[in-house]
Amino acid sequence: MSESIDVERRYDYHAARGHRHATRIHKYRWPAVQLNFWIVIMLAAACTWIGIFATLVQTQQRLVLHVPWYFAYILTVASLGVTFVLAILGLIFQRRLLPSIVMIGAFMMFVLWVVALVVLSIELFGDSGAGVATNCNLSVFNQNPIGLSTSTLAWMQQKSICQSWQAAFAFGLVGAIFLFWIMVMAYQVFADDV
Repeated sequence: MSESIDVERRYDYHAARGHRHATRIHKYRWPAVQLNFWIVIMLAAACTWIGIFATLVQTQQRLVLHVPWYFAYILTVASLGVTFVLAILGLIFQRRLLPSIVMIGAFMMFVLWVVALVVLSIELFGDSGAGVATNCNLSVFNQNPIGLSTSTLAWMQQKSICQSWQAAFAFGLVGAIFLFWIMVMAYQVFADDV
C-alpha cells in the first residue's frame, strides 16, 4: 500500500433551532511519494533557473552590457516557483493542501513558466542563425584550445555559459512538464474523493 498525505477540510453546520453543532470532515489523499518527487524536481528546476540567470545578469553587468528584460522575468518566475513550492509545503504541514488551491496555483505558474520557456527557446534557437545555440556551435563548440593560456581559460568560460543556456532550457522544459503533472495529480486527488 502506498503512502498518502491526508488533508482534512472541516465543514460546520449549525441547526436552525438550538445550538446543535455538526462537523463533517472532508479528507483528500495525496500520493506522498509522487508529491515529494514533484517538490524536489520543481525546487531543482526553479533554483537552477535562479542560479543560471543570476550568474548571467552578473556577467552582463560585469561586461557593461545591457541586461535583457527576459532575464529579470525568468528570475521572477523562478522565484515565484520556489514560493509556490514553499506554500505547498506549508499547506502540507498544516494538513490543508486542497486540490483546488494546487490546480489554480499550478495553472498560473504553468502559464508564467511556459511564457518564460518560449522566450528562452526563441533566444536559444533564434531566427536565421542569430540564436545563442548557433553562436555557441560556431564560436565555442567547434573550437578546442588546450594549454595554459588566457584563450583556453576564456574558451572554458564561454563553454560554461553555453552549457548554462542548454541547462536552463532543459530545466525549463522539465519544470513545465511537472507543473502540468501537478495539475493532473490535483485533479485525480479531487476526483478520487468525489
